[in-house]
Amino acid sequence: MSSWKPVSRAQASALPDKSSDEPTVYTGSSRPWVSRTSLRWRLAILTGLIVAVTSAIICAGSYGVVAACLRAADDEALESHAQAMLVRTQSNDDPDYLRNEFEHFKAVHPQAKLTVSPAGDSPAYGDDQAPPEDAVSAERAGDMHMVSLRANDGSWVVLTDSRADTEGIVDIVGTVLVAVFAIGILLAIAGGVWVSQTGLHPIQRFKRAIDHVASTGELRPISVVGTDDMAQLAVAFNRMLDALQESRIKQSRFVADAGHELKTPLTSMRTNIELLMMLNKSNTADSLSEQGRAELEADVLAQMSELSELIGDLFDLAREDAMDKGVEPVALDKVVASSLKRARRRRPDVEFQVQLEPWMLVGDPFALGRAVLNLLDNAAKWSPAAGTVRVRLQRLDEQTARLRIDDSGVGIPEAEREKVFQRFYRSAEARKMPGSGLGLAIVCQVVERHKGTITIGDSDDHGTRMEIVFPGSPRDTDWPADDATAHSDQATAGLGGSSASERRGREFAKRWFNQR
Repeated sequence: MSSWKPVSRAQASALPDKSSDEPTVYTGSSRPWVSRTSLRWRLAILTGLIVAVTSAIICAGSYGVVAACLRAADDEALESHAQAMLVRTQSNDDPDYLRNEFEHFKAVHPQAKLTVSPAGDSPAYGDDQAPPEDAVSAERAGDMHMVSLRANDGSWVVLTDSRADTEGIVDIVGTVLVAVFAIGILLAIAGGVWVSQTGLHPIQRFKRAIDHVASTGELRPISVVGTDDMAQLAVAFNRMLDALQESRIKQSRFVADAGHELKTPLTSMRTNIELLMMLNKSNTADSLSEQGRAELEADVLAQMSELSELIGDLFDLAREDAMDKGVEPVALDKVVASSLKRARRRRPDVEFQVQLEPWMLVGDPFALGRAVLNLLDNAAKWSPAAGTVRVRLQRLDEQTARLRIDDSGVGIPEAEREKVFQRFYRSAEARKMPGSGLGLAIVCQVVERHKGTITIGDSDDHGTRMEIVFPGSPRDTDWPADDATAHSDQATAGLGGSSASERRGREFAKRWFNQR
């Protein structure tokens, strides 16, 4: 029975940690030899082994077949000689004739032993060998092979010959095959190295291309040769480089545009704040009237609002560029209704005529709410006081629905209708209005991500008409109200953060400006 005993802290720290689920990583000599060998040599060794095994099987089979054929031919020749001597013995039992046949045979086959005996009580002639007991018998002892034949009339023949010559030929054949096998292995290894080098050449090209990208940052495509699998892999690799290059260009353009757009409000805000700081000094406090001071503070607050809106738009645009966005079933009519509430609060002097049909689609509720709100804000911004914004969500068929937003503004010229979806683009008329030039770019990205289409036209009031066609399916009209509210709240939950941030900024600025 094992007994318990305390373990010191040092001993406990030396115990292996079995709670870790991390895989074992082999380094240096602890790795298996296969992983320490390059792929080229692994292919060469594998090819050599396959050829070696194949050569061994062929050589062994060839040796067995050749040896069997040679031995069978030797046995057949020995039996044929014995049968011929037995026929001669039966045809003529004269002792002189038999003696002459024996001497002639020995002259041709000096190493063989031959004993013949005619029928009856005649003595045997030739070498001293025991008479056979069976009609036909064959025995082998080492290199010697003996064949015995007995006829029905009592005559018999015993012939013994050495198979040394045949076995020598068999040995020579085996030696030659072993040499061929050895040469074949060497050629197989050399061929395996050549095959591995040839087969891995495209992979080496890929490695050099990847190393070039990693070391220089230049996304240089590789040449495509042929139409095989490696060529298709090269095409896919070049497509990946093109996508990476496009992403890099978008990122660089985004950073450059963001820096340019942020520079203007920051510079103006800094100038105004520095002026206010100078005015807050005791010796210059009365150098500006209260009306001028109030206008300057209002300019700073407006610039803070503009900067806050621009940062919010940049955040939304970067969020759209991200790839990890969750999707879920969304009631589009509820999203539009929730965005309308915010648009009405911002422009209470504009009339909104709304007609919504229930519609469901799978997407990102926050992005959809932001896109709809951008369109409604644009329509309200360009519509004059007491103007009308018409919003209609209409089902076109069982798979598509159209969201149409008409304003009473001045409209968008046809030459600029494609440009307004570009990031930071603002027409000459738009530069007179507040905005960042990112709203429609965000809308376009959201629509494309949800497999929709957006077009620009003229409204009935000679303003702008925005039409978006979304895929999806009709939503049952008796869909639970609580669920609809949850979807609409989720779609616009993140849209109020900018207003709260603006309020906090205004309060901070007012308290700071009032300090003397």
